[in-house]
Amino acid sequence: MRTAKYNIGQVVRHREHPFRGVVFDVDPQFSNTEEWYQSIPEDCRPSKDQPYYHLYAETEATYYVAYVSEQNLVPDASGEPLEHPDLGIRFGEFQNGRYPLQYGLN
Repeated sequence: MRTAKYNIGQVVRHREHPFRGVVFDVDPQFSNTEEWYQSIPEDCRPSKDQPYYHLYAETEATYYVAYVSEQNLVPDASGEPLEHPDLGIRFGEFQNGRYPLQYGLN
Protein backbone atom coordinates (compact mmCIF):
# COMPACT_ATOMS: atom_id res chain seq x y z
CA MET A 1 0.00 0.00 0.00
CA ARG A 2 1.25 3.46 -0.88
CA THR A 3 0.45 6.76 0.75
CA ALA A 4 -1.75 8.99 -1.39
CA LYS A 5 0.20 11.73 -3.13
CA TYR A 6 -2.73 14.17 -3.39
CA ASN A 7 -4.97 15.48 -0.63
CA ILE A 8 -8.66 16.16 -0.27
CA GLY A 9 -9.35 19.68 -1.51
CA GLN A 10 -6.29 19.75 -3.76
CA VAL A 11 -6.69 20.88 -7.37
CA VAL A 12 -5.17 18.47 -9.89
CA ARG A 13 -5.20 17.97 -13.63
CA HIS A 14 -5.11 14.87 -15.79
CA ARG A 15 -1.73 14.08 -17.27
CA GLU A 16 -3.11 13.43 -20.78
CA HIS A 17 -6.74 14.54 -20.98
CA PRO A 18 -7.83 18.20 -20.84
CA PHE A 19 -9.57 18.36 -17.47
CA ARG A 20 -8.93 19.66 -13.97
CA GLY A 21 -10.55 18.54 -10.75
CA VAL A 22 -10.72 18.80 -6.98
CA VAL A 23 -10.01 15.66 -4.92
CA PHE A 24 -12.99 14.81 -2.71
CA ASP A 25 -12.15 11.20 -1.80
CA VAL A 26 -9.27 8.73 -2.13
CA ASP A 27 -9.26 4.94 -2.41
CA PRO A 28 -5.93 3.34 -1.38
CA GLN A 29 -6.26 1.06 -4.41
CA PHE A 30 -8.74 0.51 -7.22
CA SER A 31 -12.27 0.17 -5.86
CA ASN A 32 -14.57 0.57 -8.86
CA THR A 33 -16.26 -2.15 -10.93
CA GLU A 34 -14.40 -4.62 -13.08
CA GLU A 35 -16.59 -3.55 -16.00
CA TRP A 36 -15.39 0.06 -15.57
CA TYR A 37 -11.76 -1.11 -15.39
CA GLN A 38 -12.06 -3.29 -18.49
CA SER A 39 -13.56 -0.37 -20.43
CA ILE A 40 -10.13 1.34 -20.33
CA PRO A 41 -8.05 0.41 -23.40
CA GLU A 42 -5.55 -2.26 -22.39
CA ASP A 43 -2.53 -0.37 -23.71
CA CYS A 44 -3.16 2.51 -21.28
CA ARG A 45 -4.95 0.69 -18.43
CA PRO A 46 -3.36 1.71 -15.09
CA SER A 47 -2.43 -0.70 -12.33
CA LYS A 48 -5.10 -1.36 -9.71
CA ASP A 49 -2.45 -1.29 -6.97
CA GLN A 50 -2.18 2.47 -6.50
CA PRO A 51 -4.35 5.22 -5.04
CA TYR A 52 -7.42 6.24 -7.06
CA TYR A 53 -9.01 9.65 -6.67
CA HIS A 54 -12.61 10.80 -6.83
CA LEU A 55 -12.67 14.25 -8.41
CA TYR A 56 -15.16 17.00 -9.03
CA ALA A 57 -13.92 17.43 -12.59
CA GLU A 58 -14.51 19.96 -15.31
CA THR A 59 -13.57 20.71 -18.89
CA GLU A 60 -14.32 23.87 -20.82
CA ALA A 61 -17.66 22.30 -21.80
CA THR A 62 -18.95 20.25 -18.85
CA TYR A 63 -18.82 19.22 -15.17
CA TYR A 64 -18.73 15.64 -13.92
CA VAL A 65 -17.30 13.27 -11.30
CA ALA A 66 -14.14 11.42 -12.35
CA TYR A 67 -12.30 8.41 -10.94
CA VAL A 68 -8.59 8.63 -11.79
CA SER A 69 -5.46 6.66 -10.93
CA GLU A 70 -2.63 8.50 -9.22
CA GLN A 71 -0.27 7.90 -12.15
CA ASN A 72 -2.58 9.92 -14.41
CA LEU A 73 -2.70 13.04 -12.22
CA VAL A 74 -0.39 16.00 -11.75
CA PRO A 75 -0.76 19.02 -9.45
CA ASP A 76 -2.54 21.95 -11.05
CA ALA A 77 -0.26 24.97 -10.94
CA SER A 78 -2.70 27.46 -12.50
CA GLY A 79 -3.84 28.87 -9.15
CA GLU A 80 -7.31 29.22 -10.67
CA PRO A 81 -10.51 28.06 -8.90
CA LEU A 82 -12.91 25.59 -10.50
CA GLU A 83 -16.57 26.26 -11.20
CA HIS A 84 -17.96 22.75 -10.58
CA PRO A 85 -21.47 23.17 -9.10
CA ASP A 86 -20.98 20.42 -6.48
CA LEU A 87 -17.93 21.97 -4.81
CA GLY A 88 -20.12 23.77 -2.25
CA ILE A 89 -21.45 20.43 -0.95
CA ARG A 90 -18.13 19.61 0.74
CA PHE A 91 -15.84 22.58 0.42
CA GLY A 92 -15.55 26.20 1.40
CA GLU A 93 -14.23 29.01 -0.80
CA PHE A 94 -11.04 28.51 -2.80
CA GLN A 95 -8.06 29.64 -0.67
CA ASN A 96 -4.33 29.49 -1.34
CA GLY A 97 -4.71 27.15 -4.29
CA ARG A 98 -7.00 24.61 -2.61
CA TYR A 99 -10.50 24.05 -1.23
CA PRO A 100 -10.92 23.67 2.55
CA LEU A 101 -13.43 21.13 3.85
CA GLN A 102 -16.59 22.62 5.35
CA TYR A 103 -16.70 19.86 7.98
CA GLY A 104 -14.33 17.45 9.70
CA LEU A 105 -13.61 13.94 8.47
CA ASN A 106 -14.47 10.85 10.51
